[in-house]
Amino acid sequence: MIYFDNAATTKPCDEAVKAVMNGLDRYGNPSSLQGMGVEAEKLINAARNAIAKSIGAADEEIYFTSCATESSNTAIFGIAKTLGKRKKRIVTTSVEHPSVAVCCDELEKHGFEVVRVAPDGEGRINADDIISAVDDNTCLVSCMLVNNETGRILPIEQAFSAIKRRFPQAVTHCDCVQGYLKIPLKVKKLSADIISLSGHKIHAPKGIGAMYIKKGVRVPPFMRGGGQEKGFRSGTECVPLICGFGAAVERYSDTIAERFEKAHSLRKYLFEKCDEHGIHVNSDMECSPYINSIALEGYKSEVLLHFLEQRGIYVSSGSACSKGKKSSVIKEFGIAEKYQDSTLRISFSEENTLEQIDSLIESLIEAREKLCSTR
Repeated sequence: MIYFDNAATTKPCDEAVKAVMNGLDRYGNPSSLQGMGVEAEKLINAARNAIAKSIGAADEEIYFTSCATESSNTAIFGIAKTLGKRKKRIVTTSVEHPSVAVCCDELEKHGFEVVRVAPDGEGRINADDIISAVDDNTCLVSCMLVNNETGRILPIEQAFSAIKRRFPQAVTHCDCVQGYLKIPLKVKKLSADIISLSGHKIHAPKGIGAMYIKKGVRVPPFMRGGGQEKGFRSGTECVPLICGFGAAVERYSDTIAERFEKAHSLRKYLFEKCDEHGIHVNSDMECSPYINSIALEGYKSEVLLHFLEQRGIYVSSGSACSKGKKSSVIKEFGIAEKYQDSTLRISFSEENTLEQIDSLIESLIEAREKLCSTR
C-alpha cells in the first residue's frame, strides 16, 4: 500500500498507539479525587503540557475538544456571541475549511457582515487585503495557516500582527490544522488569540482536538455540564485519546525542520516527474510541501482516484470533508477550469519515498492509456 492521503488523516504513530493503550489501562475518571482519578488527571496534564510547549503557550491556555471542527465552531460562534452585539463584521478568506466557512455562512444569515478575502490572480492571499478588510466594527478575523487542498501558506503572521496593532479588540483565530508540527508555529509570533488543532493530522488518533485560547480572551462554553476543562468544555475527558495526542506531539515536535526538508525533496521530485510526463501541477514551491495538488487533464478525479486505489495507491480528489463534491476552493485559487475536475491531492508524511512517487506517476501514465478521456 502507498498512502498519499495524509492531509485527510495520518497513520497513528507507535508512540501514540502505546499511549492510547496506557490511557485505557488508567481508566479512572480524571474528575475523581481517589488515586485512579488523580493518575488519569496527571496523564491529561502531561499531554496538555506537551501541546502547550510545542506552540509556546501556557498549559492553562490549552483546552481539549473532540476535533478541530469543534474547536473552530466554538471559537467563531463564541466570539460572535461575546462581541457580536456591538461589532458585526467578520473577516475571513474564500478558501477556508468548511469548519470555518460554514460557521461564517450561518452567522451571515443572522445579520453579520462577512468579508471573504479572495486570492489574487496568482493564487495568493495577500496580507494587505486581509488587513484592509478589518475595521472598528470587526469582532473576528478567522484565517487558516495552510490551505488543506493546495498547501498554500497564508501570510497570517504578517496580517494578524498588523491587525492586533491597529485593532486590538478584534479577535484573531487561526485554523492551524495543516500547519501544526509541519511548519514552525508559535502563538506569540503568529499573533493569534485562538488556534484550532487536530490530533489525527499529526499521527495521533481521530476524535481528539485542542484549542489555544490566549489568556484574557473570553470564549463562552460551547458545552455545559460537569465543569471539566475549567468549566470551558464539560464532559468527562477522553483520557486515552488525549494521551495519544500528547505522545504524537512529543514524537514530532523536535523534528519539524528535518521532516520539512524531506517533504520538500519529495515535492520537488513529484513536480519534476509531473512536468516530465505532462501532468499539470496546481500547487507551487511556495506552498507547504506536505500538500500538493496535481491534475491529469481530461480525466475525472474520482475515476483516477479509484483507478489508483485498485493499484494500492491512496490519494484524494480534494478535501476529505467534501466527500467528492466539486471544490470551490480550487476555483477560488484561480486554477483553470480544464483542470478543476481532474485534480488530485497528493499529501505526504515522513514515511513516503521517491520510489512511491515513481509508482504514482507510472500508474497515472497507465490511466492515461487505459481510461477514456473526457476531452
